[in-house]
Amino acid sequence: MERSNKLQVILNPAARGDRAGRLQERIEGLATGWTVKVSSEAGEARYLAAEAVREGAETIVAAGGDGTVNEVLNGLAGADVRLGILPVGTMNVFAAELGIPQGNVEKAWRVIDQGLEVKVDCPMANEACFVQLAGVGLDAEVVRRTSLESKKAWGPLSYLLTLVHVAAASPPRVRISCEGGAEREGSFVLIGNGRFYGGPFPVFKRASLTDGLLDVLIFQNQSHWDVVRYFQAIAFGTHPELPDVEYLQTPSLRVTSDCEVPVELDGEVAGVLPCHFRMAPRRLRVLSPLGAPFEPVGSHNGWNRSV
Repeated sequence: MERSNKLQVILNPAARGDRAGRLQERIEGLATGWTVKVSSEAGEARYLAAEAVREGAETIVAAGGDGTVNEVLNGLAGADVRLGILPVGTMNVFAAELGIPQGNVEKAWRVIDQGLEVKVDCPMANEACFVQLAGVGLDAEVVRRTSLESKKAWGPLSYLLTLVHVAAASPPRVRISCEGGAEREGSFVLIGNGRFYGGPFPVFKRASLTDGLLDVLIFQNQSHWDVVRYFQAIAFGTHPELPDVEYLQTPSLRVTSDCEVPVELDGEVAGVLPCHFRMAPRRLRVLSPLGAPFEPVGSHNGWNRSV
């Protein structure tokens, strides 16, 4: 069957070699009539997405993890194109947020076949888009310091090993401000579009993909004991109640520091502070299963305390 440039899949397989070839064949068997392009290195998915837009694509499916979705989204550059998500390989937190099945390519492809579309918020960090999460400080530093060799050798454990070293260092002080709100300070910050961070963990308990707000967690401390305490509280869902954690919702914020503090977007380092975060409400057209949780939890102006 002739392949359509209006329907394109951009695949970034976590595996390489024969496993990648088998995955591509499997997806091509499902994506009858679609053009399938394969990314082979970091950043290429963004280029392929931009190319697909120039070729007149109307629907582009990002097949991979959150980093692949991020690259494809930034390649769209605001084009009015539907985005599909096919979670393959590493964890795709945005797919989990959308209610897309993981671990089963055939079930996930049915969501794309159904063609049910929702419009969700698209957060921005300076001029870059992200879909699920941004981090300033601790988690971005962990991502920056964890080498590819370490990830290959230790898998997810490599990030924990790096975290031990990062938490031992003196943390930077970052300043968080928005229009009409008092300036805050902290050691590190997490900024969410949806509820989940790092997997199916509802770190941002009041978040919605359609409320036009960024959910912000400001952590005051960063010692080994503090990090353990924060993780424990997150596991029990009590972290917003800690006296040295603040949970805010806002349509925009600016984060600065006197130090060189890294920023990560969807699990990839994207630069250093200063960074202006803002929300483009309902700008992103996404294919999602019927019944996924997209009802707004409320509309607010400025800073709000979430409990």
